Amino acid sequence: MTMPPRFPITATEIDTVVAEFYAAIRRHPGLGPVFAAHVTDWPEHEAKIARFWRNAILFEKSYDGNPLAVHRDAGNVRPGMFDPWLALFDAVLRRNLAPETAAAWSELAHRIGRGLRYGVVEKATFADGVPKLR
Repeated sequence: MTMPPRFPITATEIDTVVAEFYAAIRRHPGLGPVFAAHVTDWPEHEAKIARFWRNAILFEKSYDGNPLAVHRDAGNVRPGMFDPWLALFDAVLRRNLAPETAAAWSELAHRIGRGLRYGVVEKATFADGVPKLR
């Protein structure tokens, strides 16, 4: 039995959002260097992230990965980066999608972002809750 999409969107729209988002990331003075330290093949990275979103939204089951482990283990992802990251993503959503679709995807992205931020924060703190600054 195939599950219906979380909200109406096409695979092409997902690809467009992902491509525009990563073009913006590469230009961003704070986030660009963080991604550039890890991404050596941008088309492959964008294809992988598009598969992630098609899985999360359309339930295509085409993505195989562990985003939490990747972000937690990257070594240069900090909790304070998620707000500008999500703001940039929201701007791309608003430019490319109908308002209802942009809002639905934004809600999902923010929920996933909270989980990633929590995973990064947990790794970035000592057992007593004091943040690791280095």
